[in-house]
Amino acid sequence: MTHFVYILYSKKYNKYYTGTSKELERRLKEHNSGKTKSTKPYKPWEIIYIEEYNSEAEAYKREKYLKSGSGREFIKGLILPP
Repeated sequence: MTHFVYILYSKKYNKYYTGTSKELERRLKEHNSGKTKSTKPYKPWEIIYIEEYNSEAEAYKREKYLKSGSGREFIKGLILPP
């Protein structure tokens, strides 16, 4: 089964969130309906980046990297114009 690593962005609050899911559309709806405590105050969210992995372990490894210093720099490059 495909696992996704995704990055959400809230234009209104200039915030981003990185996560993993097997069901991307359902997960985005959860974020935007306020069911996720950590993202509730910053909605609405839009998906700005997606990666696909064949295993949950690979997806979690990538998510962990994206939450590191180098990963955050990568994300800033997606959000900020060159």
